[in-house]
This record gives sequence, C-alpha cells and structure tokens, in this order.
Amino acid sequence: MTFIKSASGAGPRPANLGTRRPSGASLLGSMILLAALASAQSIPRMPNGKPNLNGVWQHPYVPDMSKDGKDQKGAGPLPFTPWGENNFKTYDPANFDYTGHCLPFGLMRSINVGGYPIQIMQNDQYVALLFEQNTWFHVIYSDGRERPKDLDPTWFGTSFGKWDGDTFVVDTIGFNGKTRLDTIGHPHTDALHLTERYQLTDPQHIAYEMTIDDSKAYTKPWKNTRVFTRMKPGEELIEYSCEENNRDFTQGHIK
Repeated sequence: MTFIKSASGAGPRPANLGTRRPSGASLLGSMILLAALASAQSIPRMPNGKPNLNGVWQHPYVPDMSKDGKDQKGAGPLPFTPWGENNFKTYDPANFDYTGHCLPFGLMRSINVGGYPIQIMQNDQYVALLFEQNTWFHVIYSDGRERPKDLDPTWFGTSFGKWDGDTFVVDTIGFNGKTRLDTIGHPHTDALHLTERYQLTDPQHIAYEMTIDDSKAYTKPWKNTRVFTRMKPGEELIEYSCEENNRDFTQGHIK
C-alpha cells in the first residue's frame, strides 16, 4: 500500500489510489478499442467466422499512386532506382499503350482504374476478383496450399491469401513485367512482390492497402491505401468490351 504524509503531521495515511481519473491518452485508447470491438461484431461473417467480403464494390480511380485523391492516400515521392526513374521519365503512352490495344491491364492497374466496380466472391478455398473492366477475373488461393517453386509469369501474377485476424492478406508474385502500376505509367518488373490487405471496417466499406516491393524499380517498398464502398442493392457488373468503340486506337491517338 502507498502512504502519503498527513498535512497535520499526525503521520502517514493510505493514498486513495482508487479515485485517480484515467489520463486522456488511456481514455482515447479505450474508446478506440471499444469502437474496434463494436465494428468487429457488426461486420457480416462467413459460416467459418471469417469476415464476409462477398459483394460488388466501387473503388476510387487512382491514376497516380504517389498522390492523394478521393478515398485514397498516395505514397508521396517514389523511391526509384536509376532504372525505375529512367523508365518512368521516358514512358510515353502515345508511342505504345498496351491498354489501348486491349491487352490485360494487370492486377494493380485493374484495381487502380476507376468507374468500373469489382465483385468479390469468397468461399473457404478461393477468393475471386471479377473486374467489370474488360470482364477479367483473378483467383486468390486461400486454402493454405504451398506456393509452387516455379510459377509461369502472367499479367496478373499468382496470388495466395491468408487471414491475419479479420484482415485478408494477399501475396502475389509471378508477374510478367509487361504492365504498369497506374495510368500515369509508374513501372514495375517481373521481380514485383505485391502485398494487399483487405479489412472490412463495417458492412459498407473495405479498407484496402497495396504495398509495392520491386527491388529492380524501387529502392524500398512503398504503399497506397484506399477505401472500397459497397454498391447499392441491385447494382451489378455489366458487360464490357475493350474492342468496341476503341477510338483511341482506331483514330490513331495511340500506336
């Protein structure tokens, strides 16, 4: 027990420690914890208890991952390697734009392009991303399988997902290096290791984080964060054809 000296000099008396008020920092921490617990209890869940990401989600347009925008936080100035900086400075889509030729956008640019929602389909073995843009899809293996030693390089890479508490963490490697990260043309190579984090913060929103780790193009990993918003009931993906009415290509705006 702790004692304090009496003002009358009559000797020590016990300190009343039970009446001490919490500091502002501890009170704020408690409020944040309670809010997190309330959110965790309110989100929809699968039969196995994992957060239910199923749904059609609108995502912000991110033409430049280094800059802030609506519902997204940019990375700031990017840590280019000499190769990465030269590649970005000399990039001119008028000379060749693979997206204008209706080639696959790749995983990052498909998530970065705005105005075209993504449908997430989830079960115990897979999480699939259905992109309205060009009607592409991407499958994430979430059944705990081991990563193959040799992966065939692809436009979207090969993805493996696992749950970290209520956050779905996706690691993707095996890119062919033929795409770019965003509309402005930030580069990546076949060495890219992409890490994504999906956290259902409430029934209507996903906090999404993308970390770029590519030692050929950047000197250190960097990230971009954003918010996905669930679309209204009845709003579904529609058919999209890149070839139809592709005036940038047919009218000679790009080569």
